Amino acid sequence: MRHARGAFPALLALLVCYNPAPAAAQRTPTFSTGVEAIRLDVLVIDGDRVVLGLEASDFEVRDNGILQEVKLVSTEAQPLHVILALDTSGSVAGQPLDHLRSAGRALLDRLEPGDRAGLVTFSHEVMLREALTQDVERLTRALTRVAPQGETAVIDGSYAAMMLGETDVGRDLLIVFSDGVDTASWLTADQVIDAARRVDVVVYGVSVRGTDEPEFLGKLCEVTGGSLFQVESTRDLSDAFVDIFDEFRNRYLLSYSPQSVSPEGWHRLDVTIKGQRATAKARGGYMVRR
Repeated sequence: MRHARGAFPALLALLVCYNPAPAAAQRTPTFSTGVEAIRLDVLVIDGDRVVLGLEASDFEVRDNGILQEVKLVSTEAQPLHVILALDTSGSVAGQPLDHLRSAGRALLDRLEPGDRAGLVTFSHEVMLREALTQDVERLTRALTRVAPQGETAVIDGSYAAMMLGETDVGRDLLIVFSDGVDTASWLTADQVIDAARRVDVVVYGVSVRGTDEPEFLGKLCEVTGGSLFQVESTRDLSDAFVDIFDEFRNRYLLSYSPQSVSPEGWHRLDVTIKGQRATAKARGGYMVRR
C-alpha cells in the first residue's frame, strides 16, 4: 500500500477536529447494569422485496443466543443523518464527476425536515466538506466545489465519515462511493472494520461493476448491516443513491434491554422473522464496555 504525501496530515486534522474516540465511546451500544437499551436498524426482505408493516412481535432477537424482548421504535420520530463519503480521486474526473454530483443532489432532494446530511471526500487526502447540517444549499455548493485529483484513500475516508456520523440522536446512514481500490490510506482495512463493529452507523457502499472487487466496502457493509450496490456505470449513481436512501427509510428500528447476558465483551446478535420466509439484515453485534 502506498502512502501519498499529505494524506496523513489531512486525515489527522479531520479526526482530531471531531475527536472520534470520545464520540465512539459515547454512541457505541453499551451497558453496565443490564438495563440500558440497545438499538438495532433492521432491513427485512423477501427476495428483492422490502417487507413492510411488521410489528415488534414479528421479530426474534437473540443476544449471545438468549432471546430478548424487543420493542419497535417509531422511525418517524427519528431524524436521519446521512453522510456521503465520495471518491474524488483522479479517476472520477470528467463525466463521472458530473454523475457523482447529480447523485448527491438527488439524495439531498429526498431529505425531510429534521434530517441532516454531511459530506466527506477522499482522494489521497481526506477532507471534511460539510459537517452534518440541514442546509441543503451549503451541501450543494460543497458538491460543486469538489475537484478530482490524486489517489484513493477509501479506508481512511470511510473511517472519518463513520466518526462524523457518531451523533447523540437520530439514525445514521453512511453512503461510501468509490470507483477503485485503496492506494493511499494509512489505516488498515482490519482497523476500520473493527471500528465499524463498535459504532451505530449503517454503511451502504456503491461501486462500479467491472472495476476491482470492492472487498473492503463489501465487508464494511456486512458488519454494519448495510448492503453493497454495484452499478454498471456512473450514470446509474443517482438511482443507486436514491434507492439506498428509500431502503434505509423503510428499515425497522428495534430496541431492547439486554437480559440474562454477560455484562461485558462482544455480543453476537441474531435477528429473525417469525413464521415468514423473509430474512432480516442487521449489524452482527455490539461491544460492552465497563
